[in-house]
Amino acid sequence: MKKRGNGFLAAGLLLAGTLAALVLLGMFWTPYDPNAMSAGPKFDSPSLAHLLGTDNFGRDIFSRVLQGAGTTVSIALAALAGGAVCGTAVGAVTGYCGGAADEVLMRLNDALTAFPSILLALVVISILGPGSRFHVTLALGLVFIPSFARVSRTAFAALRDVNYVKSARLMGAPGWRIVLVHILPNTLPVLLPALTIGFNNAVLAEASMSFLGIGVTPPEASLGYMLSEAQGMLFAAPWYAAGTGFAIVLLVFSVGLIGEGLRQRDGGVL
Repeated sequence: MKKRGNGFLAAGLLLAGTLAALVLLGMFWTPYDPNAMSAGPKFDSPSLAHLLGTDNFGRDIFSRVLQGAGTTVSIALAALAGGAVCGTAVGAVTGYCGGAADEVLMRLNDALTAFPSILLALVVISILGPGSRFHVTLALGLVFIPSFARVSRTAFAALRDVNYVKSARLMGAPGWRIVLVHILPNTLPVLLPALTIGFNNAVLAEASMSFLGIGVTPPEASLGYMLSEAQGMLFAAPWYAAGTGFAIVLLVFSVGLIGEGLRQRDGGVL
């Protein structure tokens, strides 16, 4: 089992590293200007000049996929970071302190969890206004707080009474030091797989919102919005939908492999 888990982890890291290099490359350089009209013939099929062909405006699809992947990944990472930090902080307080803080915060957490995540994100976007990268990031970040709060609360509650924590408490270590130094590092086997799942959910949520036209909007490229454009060209330019959809699948698949490898390496913690 451990050997198999390492295989998943190695494959995921290799694929994710390759995709990360392409995404970073797309932030600084693309073969063509992603928004340039007539970069090639309209509906030109994939070739050496245009690896994923061109769309109805003659824009190079490969360049747009690189830029769109950068937009999607950056939003997903920012939203995940915000949700993970806030959710873990809530989980640390409730799991370590317990008592009234636990009851109040977890009841609020349960109320947020009662709403489907994508519906909650849509409500936040409708209040803040669509089309803004910051608004999309904030909406998705709020959505991830409840899941990380619950996962981290369970981990902190399980570790608050172990021997090394009791020893640190008896030696007079302050609560914040016990939480940050003695407990938090030992919750990583639980939090890391949760981060991989959260990243995939963030990518799919951002793509879904942009597909519906309430996420990132033109002229900024986004994989979800590009997929929405591509559905009207399935017969004229099927490579548009294929290239964009395959990019989303690869992003999710690579991080999913990493998450599976982490879970199997740590003996199926989740």
